[in-house]
Amino acid sequence: MLAPIRCGLIYGIWRSSCRLSVDEIERPAPFFYPDVKIDSEMQLSVKIMNNIEIVKADLIAEIKKRVSDRILEQTNADLLIKLINNADSNSEAISIAALGTTYKRTGLHFDKRLEKMSNTIKYFKKNEKLSFHTDADKPTHKLVIGDNYEALQNLLIQYRGKVNVIYIDPPYGKDSMGEFAATNYNNAITRDNLLSMLYPRLQLAKQLLSDDGVIFCSIDDKNQAYVKCLMDEVMGEENFAGCFPWRKRTAKSDVPFGISQDYEYVLCYAKSSDFEAGIEGGNRKYYETDDFPGRPWRIHDMTKQTTAKERPNSFFTMINPKNGDEYPCDPNRTWRITKETFQKYYDENEIVFPGDYDFLKISKPVARYFKDKDMEKAGDKFGQIAVSTKLPDNIGMSQDGTKEMKELFNNIPFAFPKNIKLLSFLIKISSNPDSLILDFFAGSGTTGHAVLDSNKQDGGNRTFILCQLNEKTETTPNGIAYDVTSKRIKRIMTGECYDGTKDFKWLEKNEPYGGNLDVYEIDSVSNFEWTEGKTPFDVIDETLYGKEKFATVREKIEWVCGNFDKTQKYLEKLNEEE
Repeated sequence: MLAPIRCGLIYGIWRSSCRLSVDEIERPAPFFYPDVKIDSEMQLSVKIMNNIEIVKADLIAEIKKRVSDRILEQTNADLLIKLINNADSNSEAISIAALGTTYKRTGLHFDKRLEKMSNTIKYFKKNEKLSFHTDADKPTHKLVIGDNYEALQNLLIQYRGKVNVIYIDPPYGKDSMGEFAATNYNNAITRDNLLSMLYPRLQLAKQLLSDDGVIFCSIDDKNQAYVKCLMDEVMGEENFAGCFPWRKRTAKSDVPFGISQDYEYVLCYAKSSDFEAGIEGGNRKYYETDDFPGRPWRIHDMTKQTTAKERPNSFFTMINPKNGDEYPCDPNRTWRITKETFQKYYDENEIVFPGDYDFLKISKPVARYFKDKDMEKAGDKFGQIAVSTKLPDNIGMSQDGTKEMKELFNNIPFAFPKNIKLLSFLIKISSNPDSLILDFFAGSGTTGHAVLDSNKQDGGNRTFILCQLNEKTETTPNGIAYDVTSKRIKRIMTGECYDGTKDFKWLEKNEPYGGNLDVYEIDSVSNFEWTEGKTPFDVIDETLYGKEKFATVREKIEWVCGNFDKTQKYLEKLNEEE
């Protein structure tokens, strides 16, 4: 039996069942062989493998490496190697090796509900009635009304690798696993539905993020562990940056088990190691001395938490060249520098010894950091310190978000909105004044509100993109996007609603932010055949995707075919006719 690797097999089957409906979702090749890719049917295929013996040797080498890394048991490895050697084809050998070399994800399992396939092309169509421009000197923001899966596909055309910050607050309110489990996520949110819905959207979102980008995801107690496993899978466990506990309410008394679940959580994942959060900290103390005119400097501990065994080259007695004083090293806390690099640091005046300055009360050597080098290294982050996962005490609760809604609408048309302070804090620690911020579960539009408020506070030019499904509820008969999201953004930017009314309390204490908003809706057209006298090349407006109008029809056809995959057949037909 191969019981110890059964989880890996299950995971492989799970991945094979997870077909996504767009080519934009990049599928990583199995790590054990770089020339292998996964085709549309999620089957393993080989690009360049003419010699089966070479393939087998590579696969067996990886199997043996897993044994040496104590990931795979020797008895299981022996069986797999025997089966690989007896394989008649490359594909058979690779499939066998996958049983022992496919990465396992412990704790993540859910039943996939695939996105609905369609023969139509989904594209942006501008809503001129909801769009408005008030100030040409301020940025233009975007609101996309429609399914966020289709919205993300279209956003990739223009914004792949350009989004700096993503915040999402997906629906997770219904958690009954009973009859709801038989429905899809359009009707109810169960855990399987939640994960199945999030998976392809997170894949697309990852592609939108810049290399130094970051994504935040709000989630509740019951689903946090599962969504974290999912985000580990999509974003990479190594890119998990932190989890921010947010207190949404004070303790309730009538709760199950007598425990009030007062917190929700904000998961934070970086796109890569290029991301670095920061928050303004206390001013560092720099000294100005006659020996370094115009170059303020500070001191820092010369030791670090590494042992002599871990860093033997940093375990040495430091000697002051000026007077010969010796400073032995603690075997449990070595120097930051090595014996070999000591002279370099000393010659560059980056070591301060006891007695060098009368005003310094030190008993051992310390490092000297010059302010100009600090500024050069930190860039825009100068003066900032690392962010604690403990949110500030004044961050606000759910009731604050509800109060904000009531001030804007004189009622509460949207349940459980996030408050501005929470979103503003996340924006503050993760963005710069020119960042692009995306929320594809926009809800009431709090993220857009927070972006505008952040710009007001620091004079920034951040822009937001909001995506919201126009779901109809008892309080939003025309749909959430129409009745809440668009109206909120209109009111806070212009000081009036679409009908010209200005009778909401928010204006009593606040000034409109100003700015511009372009509103798009998701429309559809047949992939390449004529529909009501129209083709995609007639109805898709390239200017809505950041392009200039094309000079010729041919140029537009090629651009549409290159960005809307279902039109490729039309281009092939055109080429045949020529």
